Amino acid sequence: MHIAYDAKAVLPNLPLQIEAIACHGNHVLVGTRDSKDGTAQLLDYTIKQKEGSGEYEIDVNKSLKSFSKKPVQQLTCIPEHQILISLSDNVIHVHELSHFTELFTIYKTKGATLFATDLHKTSSASGLVTYHLKMCVAVKRKIQLYDWRNRSFTEITELGVLDVPRSLAWCGHSICVGFKRDYFLIAIKTGELKELFTTGNTTQVEPTITKLSEDLMALGRDNMSIIIDSEGEPAKKYALRWSEVPTVLEHDQPYVIAVMPKYVEIRTVDPRLLVQSIEIKDPKYITSGSGHVYVASQECIWKLEPVPIHNQIKELLKDKQFELALHLANMTEEVEADKQMRIQRIQNLYAFELFQQERFDESMKLFTKLSTDPAQVIGLFTDLLPGDYRNKIKYPSEPAQLKGANLEKGLSALIEYLTQKRQDLQAKGPEAHQPSSIVEGSKTTSSSKQRAQIIDTTLLKCYLETNDALVASLLRLKDNRCHFEESERVLKKHQKYSELIILYYKKEKHKEALDLLLRQSQKVSSPLRGHERTVEYLQKLGASHMSLIEEYATWVLSAHPEDGLTIFTEDNPEVEPLDRRKVLDYLTRAQRKLVIPYLEHIILNCGDGTDDFHNQLIQMYREKIEALMPEFVDSLPEGHSFTRAGSEPGELGELRKKLLGFLETSRFYAPNKLLAFFPKNAFFEERALLSGRAGRHEQALAIYAHLLKNASLAEAYCERHYHPGKDNSKDVYFKLFQTYLDPPDSQSFKAQTHVAEPEKNVGEALKILERHFDKIDTARAFECLPDDIKVSDICIFLKKVLEIKAKQRRSAQVSKSLLYAENLQIRGFHMHYQSARSIIDEDTNCRVCRKRIGNSAFARYPNGVIVHYYCCKDVNKCPGVPS
Repeated sequence: MHIAYDAKAVLPNLPLQIEAIACHGNHVLVGTRDSKDGTAQLLDYTIKQKEGSGEYEIDVNKSLKSFSKKPVQQLTCIPEHQILISLSDNVIHVHELSHFTELFTIYKTKGATLFATDLHKTSSASGLVTYHLKMCVAVKRKIQLYDWRNRSFTEITELGVLDVPRSLAWCGHSICVGFKRDYFLIAIKTGELKELFTTGNTTQVEPTITKLSEDLMALGRDNMSIIIDSEGEPAKKYALRWSEVPTVLEHDQPYVIAVMPKYVEIRTVDPRLLVQSIEIKDPKYITSGSGHVYVASQECIWKLEPVPIHNQIKELLKDKQFELALHLANMTEEVEADKQMRIQRIQNLYAFELFQQERFDESMKLFTKLSTDPAQVIGLFTDLLPGDYRNKIKYPSEPAQLKGANLEKGLSALIEYLTQKRQDLQAKGPEAHQPSSIVEGSKTTSSSKQRAQIIDTTLLKCYLETNDALVASLLRLKDNRCHFEESERVLKKHQKYSELIILYYKKEKHKEALDLLLRQSQKVSSPLRGHERTVEYLQKLGASHMSLIEEYATWVLSAHPEDGLTIFTEDNPEVEPLDRRKVLDYLTRAQRKLVIPYLEHIILNCGDGTDDFHNQLIQMYREKIEALMPEFVDSLPEGHSFTRAGSEPGELGELRKKLLGFLETSRFYAPNKLLAFFPKNAFFEERALLSGRAGRHEQALAIYAHLLKNASLAEAYCERHYHPGKDNSKDVYFKLFQTYLDPPDSQSFKAQTHVAEPEKNVGEALKILERHFDKIDTARAFECLPDDIKVSDICIFLKKVLEIKAKQRRSAQVSKSLLYAENLQIRGFHMHYQSARSIIDEDTNCRVCRKRIGNSAFARYPNGVIVHYYCCKDVNKCPGVPS
């Protein structure tokens, strides 16, 4: 409890009995009755506080003995319209407010028992303020509605009700009515009644209805006041509970003042607090207006003088009544900036108190709204900030020490708070405002970058305590700002090595990460056991860290060569830019057997067309084949000199197949350079392919025809290389025909000591003639044929040659005739167009501009129309001719 009002008797011991009171400005109007003769008077007092003292200066302005014939039952001042409404002798009277001259009487209200007014303020776009006044009057079992227009009340409608109303109040577009037993809400437009609830023990007091705002009312039920909205629905979860049953209530923001039989009780709705009890002898009436509150008994009037709001706020803060302090702070009349600063300070203290009460969610939401420095909020929890930094932060009192379930609940609320602050900071960027402080003058973070770092580092710690599965997700964020040393310390403390690797990667501490991976790879219980995580990490480093990749890939390549190779071959954006020459040199030094797989990858999978890589792959194939060849030769049965390349068993056969296939398909190696490395006593098919690529068709065909003695391979070679438009390739079939008839001398094969002497093969030569007669020069072929060849042996060849020659002759004759006919047709067209003429004289005018052609350039359309050349806009459309 605190002191909100000081009660001072301003009109003690009046000689007349008080029946009604009202106030406006410094005026108090008192409706009285003489207890001896029953006559009624209206007294108008001016009550002013003397400057520099708590005493009041009281003047009697008027004493109207003839105000009414009978005692005044109810008074209401409307200073906005300068009128006074009174109820006496059960009729509504309207008076001028300053002189109390009666303006008119509403005789239709005869029999009225009470009335209620509603004053609605509106402002126009131009700033003009108007006040709309409405009044409802209870007349027996009817409620009459009036509207103030043109200095008079105009009746709107009349509503029938179930009983005689005991209390009335406007609420939005409805009227709340209290009967003897029940409360009802009446819709003005439709007259529909909505039953609310009973009035409680009706034997005690009359039902009370107190308007709290435009759409909130407090309805009395026994010693409670139930808060409802304009729809009749409960607006608050709990009712106000009074010490006794109030006789009448008045709302003076933010307080609700209840008149009890022997005292006045003051409470608040939000929060529900008993603020003050003031002993007053036999209070009965209460009124408020213009910031003044008066309470009256039948003989005395007290003024409830509000304690200055600033003093109230100080007391409330001492009592930790922050919600009420905020209500009062919003009511202060001071510079807006100072007012908002005061409110923010109170709210920060309130948020701190909510934390102390373990209402963590409410506390964090309020801290979020206030833009309180995140470091100070984090400091409420022990061990989340470094000790030296936390010691610089001031708090209203020592923050509660949380343990167990309370700590977990608090950390969960803190996580939600930090997540929201993180999003806010990203949205505002470096332009974010300076944060507020829980205690004025306490240390705050100096920059948004520092705040981001504290937030992310604390989130990491919270996740480690509540849900460590989220740690990795936080560390992987692109905009992660975790403090490196502090994060490293707590991750090591909790043995979160996988997450520590993510931290190292994000902070580009790659050497530390790789050292940790190497140490943990040998530990059986470690989540980083094995080589897989090292491979993944190295794959993500990229070309700028090539030296580091080479340093830490060595142990993986030694222990797991195939997996280690994926460090350089994985399909991801970081591996692709690696310098392939450097990788190749490194693999040659570190693990030479992986050179072939790497070259195969970059050439076959990546499509690298670098000549050196293609040459090196061929050389690597050759070297490996040479190393395997002796063992294979030794395993051959006696008398077998060699077998077809690629048909060897095991790895040797696979390698030769790869080599042959690569020599056939690749277009980027240097055959002349490579031929020098391939021995002549082996690699016959390989040498043939290299010779063919080098343009040495005679050597290649000699190998197929005489060394390998494989006519199908020789013929397939010719099919691959034949091209009628190229000088070096158009005679390839002739060269095969020639090599069969005129084999190279034995000196050409002196290195192949185990190969038989080449022999002439007329049969295969004739087959070539028969199958490929159209690709061989007939005259040159006849010159090469042996003198003893029979006509019957070449009969088929001659027939085919003659047939194709005849066909070619006939085709040429047809083409000649067609070309001749076309020539004649074109000459006819030429003569026809030459025969047409146009005569341009002085009278010839342009069809477009109607001007004389004269010596100007002109154009003639096929139909003979003549126009200026510059008037000819469309050569396909003659002017003046319909399209």
